[in-house]
Amino acid sequence: MTRLALVMDRTRIPADTDEVFLWDGGADQSFKTGLTPTLAELGDVPPLNADAVRIALTAYAADHSVKRERGGSNWNRRTLDLLVPVSDPDVWAGAATELIDALNFLTGDNWSLRFVQHEVEDNQHQLLADAPARVVLLSGGADSGTGAVISASSLTLNESHILVSHSSSGATSGAQRAVHDRLEALFPGKQPIHRQIFIGRAKKRIDGTNYPDEPSSRSRSFLFLTLGLAAAARSGATLWIPENGFASLNPPLGPERLGALSTRTTHPWFLWRLQQALSKVGAHADLENPFQLETKGEMFTRASGVLGKDGASAFLSTTNSCSHTDQNYQGVPSGTHCGVCFGCIVRRASFKASGLHDQTRYLSAESRYATYTASHSIVEAVRDFVTRGIDDATVLAMPLPPGLLAGGAKELCVRGLNEMESYLA
Repeated sequence: MTRLALVMDRTRIPADTDEVFLWDGGADQSFKTGLTPTLAELGDVPPLNADAVRIALTAYAADHSVKRERGGSNWNRRTLDLLVPVSDPDVWAGAATELIDALNFLTGDNWSLRFVQHEVEDNQHQLLADAPARVVLLSGGADSGTGAVISASSLTLNESHILVSHSSSGATSGAQRAVHDRLEALFPGKQPIHRQIFIGRAKKRIDGTNYPDEPSSRSRSFLFLTLGLAAAARSGATLWIPENGFASLNPPLGPERLGALSTRTTHPWFLWRLQQALSKVGAHADLENPFQLETKGEMFTRASGVLGKDGASAFLSTTNSCSHTDQNYQGVPSGTHCGVCFGCIVRRASFKASGLHDQTRYLSAESRYATYTASHSIVEAVRDFVTRGIDDATVLAMPLPPGLLAGGAKELCVRGLNEMESYLA
């Protein structure tokens, strides 16, 4: 077991921990961010939602700092114990089971949670008078961009929505700004607030030594969701998590792709279990994925219905779907699409399924990057996946929330596979 703690006061660092993350606004704190521990940059956030951000940030830092062991059938499972300062430790202890279930499922690890008192000012948190219609997570990807388009197009004359982004690298933040700017050009005045939150773990501990780096971080979506809910809590708005349902279910490409090898960042069971935990403590937890029953191609078709074929082609081509961020080593900007990772394959299939012209630059189409793309390609694995198809056993092995039946989940997966099969053919 690895014990990790979030500390808000450097004079009170617990002795019984293996790793400490300091968040006090100091120059040598453990996080690279302009966000202060009070979350004042997001406004007057209710204490329980601020607590949720601290829990998620501690999990994110731990996930990124404890190396996974390779080899053996259980290579990806770690045992992680977190100590987190919250406004009401007893209340959070009552929801620990639901939170642990959600975290275990999300990252494929064994988590435990302990809470200590963090004093907060006893302010009266009043809802915003000019409440936005909703808050929309904007990652810079095609799904979140489509969600923002659908949201903006449904707003009435005097309504607006808030866009919330999270990034820990310049490449990601640049893509988010580009999508926001295009949205503002398409729907002037409808997204007056774009909260672009930069937060990531620093390289060095407060004693100057380096943190370990684990690249397979799966807990980022937990942090992203709690940041979005913190922004939404100020007005009681619903948080939209725009993600196509096929990607949310994310059936494994093969039997070996389990646990942390198969991402579950917006899986409907994870969202349901997280919502249970936050609702149980009384935090704002009104979240939904309005595209849970749609494929990515079907989402692209909806965008085309709003923007027209040429408009949707131009807008969606500015979004980013690539799983890789190392393109700068090839002399091209980070965020340039490789064309052969799972994200790129589904993206390309969705353009074809929706009948939209794909204007994206793919390195796989340029011969000088053949070595790079060959080393990143999972095209053959996807071909095998499509050939095998989705059987009942795969679907029945998925935990599903109330209201999402196995038959509906399978039918959704079949539609997603059909889009990929058409592209690969």
